[in-house]
Amino acid sequence: MTDNRRWWALGSISLATFMTYLDNNVVNVALPTIQRDLGLSISGLEWIVSGYILVFAGLMLVGGRLADVFGRRRVFLTGLGIFTLASLAAGLSPDGATLIATRAVQGVGAAFLTPTALALIGSVFRDPKERGTAVGLWSAVGALALALGPLTGGFISERWDWGWIYLINVPIGVVTFGLGLWAIRPAAQDRVRHSLDAPGLVTSSLALFALTYALIEGEGAGWTSPEILGAFGIALASALAFVVLETRGREPMIDLSLFRSRVFSGGTLSMGLWSFGVFGIYFFTALYLQNALGFTPVEAGAAFVPMALVMAATATAAPRISGALGTARTVAAGLLLMAVAVFGISFIGEGGAFGDLLPWFLTYGLGGGLLVPLTTAILGQLPDDRAGVASGVLNVSREVFGLLGITLLGAILNSRQAALVADGAQPLPAFLSAYQFALVLAAAIVLAGVPISLFSLRSSRGSATAADSRPGRHAETSDGEAGRPAVPVP
Repeated sequence: MTDNRRWWALGSISLATFMTYLDNNVVNVALPTIQRDLGLSISGLEWIVSGYILVFAGLMLVGGRLADVFGRRRVFLTGLGIFTLASLAAGLSPDGATLIATRAVQGVGAAFLTPTALALIGSVFRDPKERGTAVGLWSAVGALALALGPLTGGFISERWDWGWIYLINVPIGVVTFGLGLWAIRPAAQDRVRHSLDAPGLVTSSLALFALTYALIEGEGAGWTSPEILGAFGIALASALAFVVLETRGREPMIDLSLFRSRVFSGGTLSMGLWSFGVFGIYFFTALYLQNALGFTPVEAGAAFVPMALVMAATATAAPRISGALGTARTVAAGLLLMAVAVFGISFIGEGGAFGDLLPWFLTYGLGGGLLVPLTTAILGQLPDDRAGVASGVLNVSREVFGLLGITLLGAILNSRQAALVADGAQPLPAFLSAYQFALVLAAAIVLAGVPISLFSLRSSRGSATAADSRPGRHAETSDGEAGRPAVPVP
């Protein structure tokens, strides 16, 4: 593949990622309009969001495995086609049931796209330095999507028909599909070489579906209700069955020895803690801006744009910063800055203004952008022939921890707010107090990623074992070079 075509391929991968990330949060500020137009109940409204997340998280490992079996390019384009057509159907939905169903189909497309995107970057960009730059650009696009989602949703819901929050995906999807079809060339490692491992696919999907369902519905149904305890039980039993099957299978979908790599396991955990902070803070700070500070949906969405721009700019520079400081110190610094920013936001109360929030938002964006080398380091640990499913593991960690951030912080915020109201506090001061407490807790959890990243990504020259040196496996290398191939790449 020529240099020019390689970067066009990155453009297609990044645009597809932009669509799926945008769809994660574009709908939130448009929900009141959708509820009014379609006459939905609160439960139906929740499932417009939850149906997408449930299918997306539940099928992430399936998407990665299919990419390893049938080829990354083929599965990427298939997922893109499904997502685009489902977006068209969602935008034209005449009722709530149709919208929920088409959102679930969007989740199928996203589950095929997301793990395949990272695997494609690893196969298209073989040079570690070039790969780091590509991951930085890809992460910058994702950061922009996270911020532009609320802004786009607010603008469309206020000025256009709500269906356009989905219909805007259609022209983007068509262009991205055509670009990917031309620029992403079939690679040698995309050839069929694995069985599907049906038992692994079933048990992993069941575990993720049950866990995601419990996290989504736990607050409403009650964490100790038979429904939620049963879902957690199914998730645990399925996960245990999956581990047993994978250790005994002739050709397992996940090589569990991958988790013995501290770069992969520790890096995945650090990525999860990052996701916990990002998802939780975006969600509840958007509520704070509107409920406490009186921002309109568009204003609330626009408030996140400076943060995203800083995050995107830092993401593109992060590989060079990592080259100078080392991966461990760069990632640890990013998590530290994020934790400090979240802690700083907790001191701004009802009388705050955007000017008070802006320094902390910018600090948060700076820290988030510095985490790009973490993705590059983890990507360098993925076996070439199982990059799809291993990328799926990374994305599952990000999605589940993000959902945990919303769920746990939401449960803490709601219970604390209810207790304060029961003690005689007014609703708004009670919300602010509970919100500030949740932020302090979130800052502490993100801060826990600092020592984890310093340990897991630390310098380890000479630590490669014979097993690490097999073709298709990657050694844990020096701090500034985590993720370089252990053997020459053909």
